[in-house]
Amino acid sequence: MKNSGLFFGGLFAGALMGAATALLFAPQNGAETRKQLKEKLHELEKEMNATKEKMKVKGGELKEELKSKIHNIEGKIEKLLEEYKRTLEPTHGAN
Repeated sequence: MKNSGLFFGGLFAGALMGAATALLFAPQNGAETRKQLKEKLHELEKEMNATKEKMKVKGGELKEELKSKIHNIEGKIEKLLEEYKRTLEPTHGAN
């Protein structure tokens, strides 16, 4: 999850720099450029928030899946331990 956060942070920074560079070199007045920069920043912020929410949901799903797998593994370990204990028990009637 940490790597995906870094990836999306880099993606956001790259998109922001590209948009800013394109707008700064566009043939228009300063007020229009600032307005477009502000709009682009707002769009990017909305996209980042949506991505963050998707990652939260996916993280929750992964957490539940891992909990289930751990529970299953614990059950298998308990079963194996019980079987092993039974093999250690002395058999009745043997000398």
